[in-house]
Amino acid sequence: MTHSLDLDAYLQRIGFSGEPRVDVATLRALATAHIAAIPFENLDPLMGVPVSLDLSAIEDKLVKQQRGGYCFEQNGLFLAVLQAIGFEATGLIARVLWNKPEDAEVAQTHMLLRVEVEGESWLADVGFGSMALGGALRLVVDEAQPTSLEPFRLVTDGVHWRMQAQVQDEWRTLYRFRLQPAERIDYVVANHFTSTYPESHFLHQLIAARTLADRRLALRNREFAVHALGQPSVRRSLQGTEEIRRVLEEQFGIRLPASPLLDAKLDALPVAVA
Repeated sequence: MTHSLDLDAYLQRIGFSGEPRVDVATLRALATAHIAAIPFENLDPLMGVPVSLDLSAIEDKLVKQQRGGYCFEQNGLFLAVLQAIGFEATGLIARVLWNKPEDAEVAQTHMLLRVEVEGESWLADVGFGSMALGGALRLVVDEAQPTSLEPFRLVTDGVHWRMQAQVQDEWRTLYRFRLQPAERIDYVVANHFTSTYPESHFLHQLIAARTLADRRLALRNREFAVHALGQPSVRRSLQGTEEIRRVLEEQFGIRLPASPLLDAKLDALPVAVA
């Protein structure tokens, strides 16, 4: 049986007011509101809890439970939302190159979306953690495009495309991808790899991110950082499990699951060496 998305509950969850329309303004507004309200987080893989890509499970977790998730959950939900509103949208799959060499050989482990609206092709991505795209990008080559924070651009060699962000006057690649639509099985396989492969960093590190109108919040293990556009980043080390829990709840807006295993995992997080 096909799951029927509760669009009104989603719009309330992200604080979107007004009537959503099939236009660029709505696409941008939805994406910006989504990344501010629904954080990126990997608590389930960290605790060894299976990550389901069924829409009903994603909606229950991200909307009703007021949790967050990673790219397959975030963009899976956003794809369903866009389609429910009436957008023509499809999923793509990418190889993550953030903080890696441009020619790195990496698996396809990231989901993003292509949207056709107002006679043009656009890209949307509400699931790239600490560098989530605020808004949407027109599918054009080598043109710096404004977002809610940093400028982004797309470059291509004619086959592969690269999503890049301008960080401290340097263009840095987030990932590379092709424009061929992904099949659901591509996401199922990639999700299984990402959430169960013994060497996946999602199983061993706490990761959370949230993108607000004027700043990005990022947490990796015990290191909490606030990146405000045009200002030096502010970082601090969280000292204990209670402080980590408080930051996750108050700064990232996560309603933490009631599991004794969570505290055990937070207790075991490595302490940064000065």
